[in-house]
Amino acid sequence: MKLLTALRRQGVLGINRRNAEYTLRWNRRRFYPRVDDKLLTKRLCVRAGIPVPELLAGARQQFELRTLPDKLAAHRSFVLKPAHGAQGDGILVIWDRKEDRLLRSGGRWLRMDDLLHHASGIISGLYALGGQPDQVLVEERLEVHPELAQICFEGVPDVRVISYRGIPVMAMIRLPTRRSGGRANLHQGAIGAGVDLARGVTTHAVMGNQPVARHPDTGESVVGRAIPQFEQLLEIAVRAADQTELGYVGCDLVVDERRGPVVLELNARPGLAIQIANRAGLLPRLRAVDAEPGGTRPVEERVAQGRAIASGAST
Repeated sequence: MKLLTALRRQGVLGINRRNAEYTLRWNRRRFYPRVDDKLLTKRLCVRAGIPVPELLAGARQQFELRTLPDKLAAHRSFVLKPAHGAQGDGILVIWDRKEDRLLRSGGRWLRMDDLLHHASGIISGLYALGGQPDQVLVEERLEVHPELAQICFEGVPDVRVISYRGIPVMAMIRLPTRRSGGRANLHQGAIGAGVDLARGVTTHAVMGNQPVARHPDTGESVVGRAIPQFEQLLEIAVRAADQTELGYVGCDLVVDERRGPVVLELNARPGLAIQIANRAGLLPRLRAVDAEPGGTRPVEERVAQGRAIASGAST
């Protein structure tokens, strides 16, 4: 009971309240496909001029997998994923290749037949939300930004930004580890580091809900790290959320070495662990947005408002 009281005092948003007061109220069901289908998300972003990973190939039916090796023959690295997956399940990252042999993260090799078998499982719905038949997407493999290379292991870190009614309210960066298999997914063992919206700098970090100060594999501090191109990243996250017409959205982005901030995917039900990473509750920030006048405003103004709200909520 004391813990519950303490959480309420800190404005921590629980899953029941999130569902009742935010996702159900502000996210119309008819718009969910815009975030649940990664291919549709990609098309919406491309139409709006928002950067996304290049689509190299795809397959909706099992017979289409026969042509996949030829479509990928010119690509040494790529990412294969389900169009309707969640929490990083089903994603296969290929770093390099030697003819028919493909190098995965962690130094493991597999053959093209193994990749096609994995792709077949995706189409069968093995990794899809609800187990429905799915679609295979093959995208370019993004490269970690040099300023973030020392605080991740093998994979590429991503930044999650939660936007509420068009205002960014909280962010964290997810850092791959050996334990997570190079994936930027908290439930698989990645580090979650809260990001100060006003400064674009990491403030606290957790791994498996336990505080951490250094990356377990590189030994580098994960606190006090500046996120490169953070202002642009926030603006892109808000623009992407606008395309969904949803009011409560999580946007996952990668700061690519060459292209800068790139949208990976969007989520109508973003998890709540971001509060643990930030050591801050979402409720004060959400309520501050509700207290401000609404209406359509330029993205830059809304980003500035979100940073001001976050700064005020942390004082």
